[in-house]
Amino acid sequence: MAQISLDNIKKIKKNRNTIHEKVHAAYTVFEMDGEKYVQIDTYGRIDRENPEKISQSIQFDKETATFLVNLLKEEFELH
Repeated sequence: MAQISLDNIKKIKKNRNTIHEKVHAAYTVFEMDGEKYVQIDTYGRIDRENPEKISQSIQFDKETATFLVNLLKEEFELH
């Protein structure tokens, strides 16, 4: 499980990029210590040994959600 640290996030250029295969995902919303979180979980491919096991989880609080929304608006020109 991971939370994004906004202290050191930066845009980088990579020489090689690939499009990942689409997989099943789910999200949950919860509060802890008075702060709201959204957690997105991705699951493995259907042909994986244990396809119901969570592959990755990422959590967003309000600050990181705001950052991500603004980033996506800018990169996809969604103004």
